[in-house]
Amino acid sequence: MQMLFLHGPPAVGKLTVARALEARLGWPVFHNHLVVDAVGALFPFGSPNFVRLREEFWIQAFDAAAMEERSFIFTFAPERSVRTNFPTRVREAVGARGGSVRFVALTAAPDVLAARVENESRAAHGKLRSKALLKELTEAGAFDVPPLPAELTLDLGVLAPEAAAARIISALHLPVKA
Repeated sequence: MQMLFLHGPPAVGKLTVARALEARLGWPVFHNHLVVDAVGALFPFGSPNFVRLREEFWIQAFDAAAMEERSFIFTFAPERSVRTNFPTRVREAVGARGGSVRFVALTAAPDVLAARVENESRAAHGKLRSKALLKELTEAGAFDVPPLPAELTLDLGVLAPEAAAARIISALHLPVKA
């Protein structure tokens, strides 16, 4: 069982790349907004219960997938309300069931992110959709977090999602579905 953990800033293209990988690998996509939206319905973003429940839901879902040997793709936007030991906890939960976590960093220049953040496709999952808010959060340090692990780093400002998916599959030797 493998968990492909795609991480990068808002509007970099994580979900788009994840969908391209899903088509080639046949692995489901468990994007972070599924849990963020659920917990956010009850608790304000960043509140103690929001932070605790969001991470508990993520870890429990990863554990259950690993227990059933179900490989999947997870998308994640690192930001300050996530505890710094989250990647370690993910590895421990999946590893305890015999699975492995493969971390891939997705990047793009700030001007690329600003151009993409207002894209209509981001509305479907309650994602950040304001250039002004992205700038404000960036300047306030909301995304200033310790670097996450990465076996591979790809610049999605110069690489199309399908090409990024192909590189991830090749570099990590992932099994393409028949």
